[in-house]
Amino acid sequence: MATISLPLFPLSTVLFPDGVLPLQVFEARYLDMVSRCLTEDTPFGVVLLTQGHEVRARGGAPERFVESGTLATVCDTTATTPGLLQVVCRGGARFEVKSSQQRLNGLWMAEVELVEDDHPVRIPAELQGASDALDRVLASLHDVPQERWPVQPPFRLEDCGWVANRWCELLPLPNTQKHNMLMLDNPVIRLELLHDVLDEHGLITS
Repeated sequence: MATISLPLFPLSTVLFPDGVLPLQVFEARYLDMVSRCLTEDTPFGVVLLTQGHEVRARGGAPERFVESGTLATVCDTTATTPGLLQVVCRGGARFEVKSSQQRLNGLWMAEVELVEDDHPVRIPAELQGASDALDRVLASLHDVPQERWPVQPPFRLEDCGWVANRWCELLPLPNTQKHNMLMLDNPVIRLELLHDVLDEHGLITS
């Protein structure tokens, strides 16, 4: 797979392919990063923080993060206050970090290798309940403006990976578990694991 150089944004969240990520950006390092991504039409990488904080603080613990994540493309920006940028991103391909270095301004740059996208796999009958439950969630949003939906179209309710990823975003799972789900290379197994969680919470109907 291809290797590319890109900036990283370590966050206390996990971004999935086709997922929606709203951000409030105010640190100079990330304002500059977003500006450059928009100008050059390039993505940045979202990685899960394991140490430190999203916002740098004097005397705080250094940032540490997992060595894999997801590309994020900036879709929309709104400057409501000077120095504060509201940003909406969409998740793209997954990647593995091969090397990384922090610049003097605090921005992390990395060489990453892209991970192959999930192959489309139709949902088997025994896992259809997970798709049906997600369909009910989407139907319940009809009174909410579409731009505020936690899941954005196009909807692929017949696809194992897409349905599994949406449930990973919606369910209150620990971030480490979400990241493990993200990097599973078999979308059917990912959906099987999520189906079990949904069943435990009584969200699967017969």
